[in-house]
Amino acid sequence: MRMSTWIRQHIAALRALLVLTVITGIIYPAVVLGAGQLPGLKDKAEGSLLKRDGKLVGSSLIGQAYTDGKGTALNQYFQTRPSNSAPADGSIPDGYDPTNSAFGNMGPESVVDSLDASDPKKDKASLLTTVCSRSAAVATLEGVDGSRPFCTSGGVGSVLSVMGPRDSHGNVTHPAQVISVNEACATSGPATKPFQDAYEGVKVECAKRGEDYSAGQIVPIRGDASVDTAVPSDAVTASASGLDPDISPEYAAIQVARVAKTRGISADQVRALVDSNTHGRALGFMGEKRVNVVELNLNLDGKYPFKG
Repeated sequence: MRMSTWIRQHIAALRALLVLTVITGIIYPAVVLGAGQLPGLKDKAEGSLLKRDGKLVGSSLIGQAYTDGKGTALNQYFQTRPSNSAPADGSIPDGYDPTNSAFGNMGPESVVDSLDASDPKKDKASLLTTVCSRSAAVATLEGVDGSRPFCTSGGVGSVLSVMGPRDSHGNVTHPAQVISVNEACATSGPATKPFQDAYEGVKVECAKRGEDYSAGQIVPIRGDASVDTAVPSDAVTASASGLDPDISPEYAAIQVARVAKTRGISADQVRALVDSNTHGRALGFMGEKRVNVVELNLNLDGKYPFKG
């Protein structure tokens, strides 16, 4: 008795299901698991975990915030990159929440802050002001010059909104009013003085909270600061994941003096540890040299314990 076409098709489908289940659900996972136990691969397969005194303290693949829990840097440790991976409740002020990996989602055109009309704490900083304020904070911490092009001395983006008639290309031809959009007028105390006195002969005014200046032509002002700033870009920008454990050798270099002074050791001793935790380019040509901050700080604690 011949089986119907319908039955033969379903039997063939069942056989294919069983074969693929064995291959993809048993054989392949077993091979991958076995490969992950090979010498040299086991540590990476298990998450590149780091231990100190027999206790698990992290992973070399995930960054950590070396702060006091309120966002203030601990001087005995090298600081890592800023992180956008912070929970909404603010319980981890400096990010590095591995369950909330995220990016900032702001691009180079993000130069105008949103100044809340009622509460300065609700202000939304642009990418430019975020970079400026971080650069100023790092400069204060490390004792270097943190000035950057397009940043005011107060740590916000130096951006003007120029009001007036425009030409066919949309450029203002005769400025009538000029606003420093990221510098809010003071509601008490001394009057706010914008970063620039005048623009094309027109007095620059400070911004008023809650006002919309988008009708004007947005003009970033470069200023006199050099592009070769002492504070490198990875010190003021977060990685895409928000969990990057690495920093550039340049960022590590400006932290050496602070860490050495706090721990009571020489700068040369700290530099030697930085060098031993500096990794070259992947495969010799991809990316840039990098310093793993998590491993570096663990080595610091192991070799030169902080006694403060």
